[in-house]
Amino acid sequence: MSYRGLDKELADHEVVIHDVGEYVRGLAYTDTAEGWFAPLKRGVTGIFHHVSEQHLDRYVDEFSFRYNNRKIKDGERTIQAISMVGGKRLTYKNTRKC
Repeated sequence: MSYRGLDKELADHEVVIHDVGEYVRGLAYTDTAEGWFAPLKRGVTGIFHHVSEQHLDRYVDEFSFRYNNRKIKDGERTIQAISMVGGKRLTYKNTRKC
């Protein structure tokens, strides 16, 4: 039920209906969503301990990056992450406005 209606936001979104014994239909299955949420939940409880609503999008972005790059080596992932910050400057003063 939690995933129904997301097709309005995400063009490729599909759902499977467990109530009728459906668990997979083509590329639609819950394992992908559950596989993505599991590290996020572990990160919140194990690394961050608290996630404010104000910065939730940043935490989700971080875990999206980790999930999307999970098949490459740590060093490659680090280089990719560092390459994305070029030309950006974040000061303490700016973090207070976020």
